Amino acid sequence: MRITAIEVYHVRYGLKDKKYAWSGGHSVTSFLSNIVKVCTDEGIHGYGEVCPLGSGYMDAYAAGVAEGVRELGPTVIGRDPTCLRALNDAMDAALGGHHYVKSPIDIACWDITGKAAGVPVATLLGGRVAESVHLYRAISQASPREMADSVARYHAEGYRRFQLKVGADPDDDVARIRAVKGVLGPGDVLVADANTGWRPHEAIRLVNAVAHDDVYIEQPCPTLEECLVVREHTTLPMVLDEVITGVVPFLRAWQSRAMDAVNIKISRVGGLTKARQIRDLCEALGVVMTIEDSWGGDVTTAAIAHLAGSTRPEFLFTSTDFNSYVDVEVSPDAPRRHEGRLPVPAGAGLGMTVDDAKLGEPVVRVGKG
Repeated sequence: MRITAIEVYHVRYGLKDKKYAWSGGHSVTSFLSNIVKVCTDEGIHGYGEVCPLGSGYMDAYAAGVAEGVRELGPTVIGRDPTCLRALNDAMDAALGGHHYVKSPIDIACWDITGKAAGVPVATLLGGRVAESVHLYRAISQASPREMADSVARYHAEGYRRFQLKVGADPDDDVARIRAVKGVLGPGDVLVADANTGWRPHEAIRLVNAVAHDDVYIEQPCPTLEECLVVREHTTLPMVLDEVITGVVPFLRAWQSRAMDAVNIKISRVGGLTKARQIRDLCEALGVVMTIEDSWGGDVTTAAIAHLAGSTRPEFLFTSTDFNSYVDVEVSPDAPRRHEGRLPVPAGAGLGMTVDDAKLGEPVVRVGKG
């Protein structure tokens, strides 16, 4: 089997909640997502997706995907999509960095490999070990009362794990945490996610103020070194996200005893192939993890479900269902949440059917077929 063509489609997502805000005054009301279709000479097609959270969240921007795929085209066309390690090595040799460009190609090739073998991607990633996985709900930064009301609403929909967007004035963030704590029930999980928004002295003030609350602290500061300073001043469990950009940064953080959990974002590290490497290391080293991505829709949610569904349950902290946040569906049979959990697809490949008619015309096409 050989890759004959790669197509990139732009899909504009609106937010069902209208706005999503986080630290530093960042907010979005819509997203431009890239859905990538990889075609083969055997008529098996695969799909991947990457949807950066705007252009300021990580080293990625939506419009860069199409040009990145155009750059990688000569390297990828003609290769066997089922030889995933060789494909990733070739992409890395042809284009330094730009993990977010390589990620949807890698995901699409996992989809092809699963379809060719007649098994779910979760089987290829180590084995489907769960029928469904726990989800968290991200709560957009707002006033304490508004955030507590949002948590109560999503709690009624079945969510039991919540990620509060904090990283603003520490006193305001303490109020946000305590307002939300007032509406949670036994067994619910609360994560205060600063998205790098605090300076160390601000983060230290906050962790001391909530020292006796049952809350996780996520990515308080921009750098690993700053997060380690905060770590020295708290016994609260810490989650690292933005600094986990690959295997080496993960190992550096682990060797520094910097965290109790990590977020693995598929597109940030370059696709399912590299996300699985970090996942397997986490399981071996005893680090729990959230399996997710920067954002996305049906295709991203399916990829998340397969990686999470092949992760040992005792190491899966939580996961994400981005297709419930957005107002566009491209697949009639994509996995969709039920009572705060996401089913792991049982069909071959990603286990979903993309409606090409909903993608429009490709913005970039390389190769033929």
